[in-house]
Amino acid sequence: MNVAIEEQDELIRAVELLEYPSLTAKITNLIGSPIERVMGFLPEGTKNSVEGLAHSALQRSATVALATLKDEASRPASNRMHKMGVICTGAIGGAFGLGALAIELPISTTIMMRSIADIARSEGERLSETECKLACLEVFALGGPSEDADASEAGYYTTRILLARATKGVAEKILKGGVFDATAPALLRFISKIAERFSLQLTEKMIAQAVPAIGAIGGATINALFLEHYQRMARGHFVVRRLERKYGKDLIQTQYIQAYKKLESSTESRLMG
Repeated sequence: MNVAIEEQDELIRAVELLEYPSLTAKITNLIGSPIERVMGFLPEGTKNSVEGLAHSALQRSATVALATLKDEASRPASNRMHKMGVICTGAIGGAFGLGALAIELPISTTIMMRSIADIARSEGERLSETECKLACLEVFALGGPSEDADASEAGYYTTRILLARATKGVAEKILKGGVFDATAPALLRFISKIAERFSLQLTEKMIAQAVPAIGAIGGATINALFLEHYQRMARGHFVVRRLERKYGKDLIQTQYIQAYKKLESSTESRLMG
């Protein structure tokens, strides 16, 4: 089966979204300094707690958002309310500094999770299915080339393969009496895998919010950028999953990697020329 021309274009756009995110560059432009230069603003010991914050935020979002989401007729995703929500929580975090992050982050992550699920639903996913809920969590592990991949590999599929090992058999283990159990040990182990990667992006958010002059407006802007980043990841992820359901995983993975290599080659050519 051949992939339709318009769907090939969708796949190429998904590659662009998933392999070339711009969160770091946007935050750097906002704070006026490279992320590395602002590392010193983080209090001693804070960096070690980032992964713990990421895990607790994801667990809350699984409990509050994923466990309560319902299937609805497929419709375009609406992100205005989600954006307003994270802007408000970001403003609070920016005004009160890093001390408010432990309170702000779980709320922001839950709002982002609902936005991710809205995008999933718009791409034909059934939110009542455990596999879809796990796929929504997976979005927080995405964000560009994986450190586990070499330069010739697509970071998206490398990450998915690694997560697939962690999710093997998880779907059956997190259903209790037919209900999604957000406290199941199997799910918590999976969330730990996601948190390892989510914490990398979260560190950049913390660094930016640690800048003394960032304030409420800057905090709101950072949260808006953070939401936009994961909406882009979600859009690419669920477009790929939709095409996999239609054409098969093997064919779409092959075409995705081919598209990625073409984009890499054209990028290198522009840089050299």
